[in-house]
Amino acid sequence: MSHIHATALVDPAAQIADDAEIGPFSIIGPKVTIGPGSWIGSHVVVTGRTTIGENTRIFHHTSMGEEPQDKKYDGEDTELIIGDNTTIRELCTFSRGTIQGGGKTIIGNNNWIMACVHIAHDCVLGDNIIMANNASLAGHVTVGDWAILSGYSLIHQFCTVGEHSFTSFASHVNRSIPPYVTVSGEKARARGVNTEGLKRRGYTAEQIQQVRRAYKLLYRSGTPLEEAAETLGEWARDHDEIRPLVDFLDITEKSFIR
Repeated sequence: MSHIHATALVDPAAQIADDAEIGPFSIIGPKVTIGPGSWIGSHVVVTGRTTIGENTRIFHHTSMGEEPQDKKYDGEDTELIIGDNTTIRELCTFSRGTIQGGGKTIIGNNNWIMACVHIAHDCVLGDNIIMANNASLAGHVTVGDWAILSGYSLIHQFCTVGEHSFTSFASHVNRSIPPYVTVSGEKARARGVNTEGLKRRGYTAEQIQQVRRAYKLLYRSGTPLEEAAETLGEWARDHDEIRPLVDFLDITEKSFIR
């Protein structure tokens, strides 16, 4: 039987794994699914059509799956999906999606979300992401695997934050960030390659050098974007680490920090 505190209010229709834990005074709605090994702290509200995967921890006073903060929302049965092995600290707020944005807010696996983080409607996060205290995503933001958003980073709606990228403290991001790139500033600007992060993830010196080479082509050579993208495509044939940059340039619809 699930480990549910006597003071928690859990709707009988909710699907709770036998070994999931729900702490004091938490409220779990009827359309909620909580997977095996997950832990919900005290005073947590999980509502709407929200799915929480395995071994995920949600700390006190968080709000998961509430209606999106979007005036177009009209009560549609949209979703919040949270993957496995993710930690969500105190006072976080994650909203469900909107019909206009595809109907789903998605948080991947193995993510580390610190206190007071807001993730708005229709955001899609990959895996192994870190969001530090008070980082916030506006609606329709996409965040790639292994990205790190430092405290008080603010990401504008419809932006893409590329995989392995890094935002420094209080970065205000109103354009997309390519993979691997470090940005900082109230009006965020590119500062270089997230080399430390790549080292931690096992990239070789040669691979990091190729990423730096690609960065110099995009940011320091003065090469027109169309020509730079073509050159990167050629380099990617021999260097797989360049491929994320090529893919980013192929699919990004919003202007990016350059």
